[in-house]
Amino acid sequence: MSTSTAATQAAGTASTASAATTASIGANALSSLTSNFNSFLNLLMTQLQNQDPTAPMDSSQFTTELVQFTGVQQQISTNSSLTQLIQLTQSNQVLQSAAAVGHQVAVQSAQVPLQKGTATVQYSLPAAGAVQAVVSNAAGTPVYSTTVQGAAGQNSWSWNGRAANGSQLPDGAYTVALSNAAGGAVPFNSVGTVTGVVNNAGTLDLQLGNLAVPFSALQSMLN
Repeated sequence: MSTSTAATQAAGTASTASAATTASIGANALSSLTSNFNSFLNLLMTQLQNQDPTAPMDSSQFTTELVQFTGVQQQISTNSSLTQLIQLTQSNQVLQSAAAVGHQVAVQSAQVPLQKGTATVQYSLPAAGAVQAVVSNAAGTPVYSTTVQGAAGQNSWSWNGRAANGSQLPDGAYTVALSNAAGGAVPFNSVGTVTGVVNNAGTLDLQLGNLAVPFSALQSMLN
């Protein structure tokens, strides 16, 4: 089984399980409402059969409760329809995101994945100038910094995964900050290879090694 196929099946299974849970909750709510509604009707019929003919009871309260029951039933039906729509949307996202597995992509993230000892970011400058790059580990401690000369327009910068002392750091997710000569932040996209797709509480995430980003963070596929 290929990596792409396995990722598709895993994401699809997780999405199906989540959708099944939501559908089950909706079915239980509708079943409970039906049971309560039947009990209400039985109570109403009993009171009507045993009321005093000379002083019939006020039916306005029962009418109000009938309207409330109907409103709740319609709301549950609407929720069930929305659940089905969400299921279709999630299934489409699974297929789209699984197609990215094994490909190099650019994503919007403050972190960059160090994969096989290499991490790359893409950034754009309005004019040529110096850009300072600072890489920090998961604890927020800077492990490497450098200054590069960027050209006007699109640029890319790659880090070889080495710390300031020259030691090789392990693959993982590292935080990157780019700034121009005036100290202003330079926006960038992180580049990495998609290694999997996961369902994170109903949101599909792309995995780039140890870095997970929402599918909506995908900016472009590079190969």
